[in-house]
Amino acid sequence: MGLNALDFLIIGIYLIGVTAFGLHFRSRDRSLKTYFLADRNLPWWAISLSIVAAETSTLTIISIPGLAYDTNFSFLQLVFGYLLGRAIISFILLPHYFRGDLFTAYQLMDRRFGPRLRSLTAGLFLITRAAAEGVRVFAVAIVVGIALSGMLSGFSSFDRDLAAITVVTALTLIYTFEGGMTAVIWTDVVQMFIYIAGTMIGVFTILQRSPGDWSSTLSLAMSWGTSHMFDFGFHFWKTYTFWSGLIGGAFLTTASHGTDQLIVQRLLAAKNEAQSKLALLSSGVFVFFQFSLFLLIGALLRVFYGWSGHTPHVGTSDRIFPNFIVTQMPHGLSGLLIAAILAAAMSNLSAALNSLSSSSMIDFLFRLKPRFTDTQRVSLSRIATIVWGLVLFGLAILARWRGGRVIEVGLSIASVAYGALLGVFLLGVLTKKANERGAMVGFFVGFVLNLYIWLFTKVPFTWYVLIGSLVTFTVGYTSSLAFPQPQPTESESSHA
Repeated sequence: MGLNALDFLIIGIYLIGVTAFGLHFRSRDRSLKTYFLADRNLPWWAISLSIVAAETSTLTIISIPGLAYDTNFSFLQLVFGYLLGRAIISFILLPHYFRGDLFTAYQLMDRRFGPRLRSLTAGLFLITRAAAEGVRVFAVAIVVGIALSGMLSGFSSFDRDLAAITVVTALTLIYTFEGGMTAVIWTDVVQMFIYIAGTMIGVFTILQRSPGDWSSTLSLAMSWGTSHMFDFGFHFWKTYTFWSGLIGGAFLTTASHGTDQLIVQRLLAAKNEAQSKLALLSSGVFVFFQFSLFLLIGALLRVFYGWSGHTPHVGTSDRIFPNFIVTQMPHGLSGLLIAAILAAAMSNLSAALNSLSSSSMIDFLFRLKPRFTDTQRVSLSRIATIVWGLVLFGLAILARWRGGRVIEVGLSIASVAYGALLGVFLLGVLTKKANERGAMVGFFVGFVLNLYIWLFTKVPFTWYVLIGSLVTFTVGYTSSLAFPQPQPTESESSHA
């Protein structure tokens, strides 16, 4: 059926509207605290929804339904680990972040160990976050490429992908550049409501178009999704089991939400530690609901196409939901669903741009050259936002040549670094004998091991963070005992 003028009008209104909404938060306040932390004056619920939006991207919305379409709801086992990880962060890491005036997660490494480890952890964040974000931005091209396949049939698939990535990156960059963290968080809130509402409309549309009644369709979908959903056997080589989900998911979330500037920056924007904990823990409830909704979409599509007997030939299962939107949904609603998916893409991209800019400026440039005025610092931070926008654009183009389900590719890339990051953070907050020299040795060993596992073994990504963090912690602690050195006095300053 394809999209028509009404669909494109709705998409255009959304793109223009959300960009204008973000620009509304332009501020004359030329301080880094305002640009990167929204002056620490945001309500906990907005931060909570922003956390959910920041960890949700286009690849989540299209790949999770595809995963349920191919298999079942077994991915939900990983989400239980996400909930446990949030509790661990609240009690172990957050208290340390709120001792002092920190802007980035890696200032904690400076305060505990020294500047070399701060540079090492911040540098790894910049590289791996940019790489993983390139995959996420590319996921936009999957959706828009399908949406525009009829309208731009004379263009190559690369040209369509290039146009999609360009439009989304450019518009997101505009309001992130101007409004900083305040614009990012409030647009995140709006965009989350848009993509959740759009996804729920998708559920009702599938139910409406299915040959059976709603009750029987839902019953079949739930039967499909929950069949063999829990696997309590310890199968190390299987990606989704209860134990890999609970343990691996807990370590993954402790790393992604406790050491990754993308999320830590939001936690630091809260008014105080109590509100930061409330935002983080409540976000787990939203995430559980959200992933359940995305998985339900995939199971419903399995039932729908099973009844119709006309399974579309779309290549990977990542394309099954976008294909349904374009070919089966009524005009107007299909445009709304495409806009909802773009909302998830833009909210995630804006979070990445702001966090990459904050870490590159505060952990590197301003630490090495501290004599800039506040006005100069904000101007340079905005320039860094543009530079990172161009970098992510280029990485997204490169990502189109890598295969696999995009959700698992993105998680795998991030997990390779998260093991080493979490290991040194745990060394810093759980031990007093670990030193910078030992922590750096552990960091390198943990990271190289995870890189080897990712490239040359079939170990599922769900175990990467657990393996990397345990190796980093053990080697780092042992090396610290073997090669002792005087410890820096822990101060409450941020060494910004």
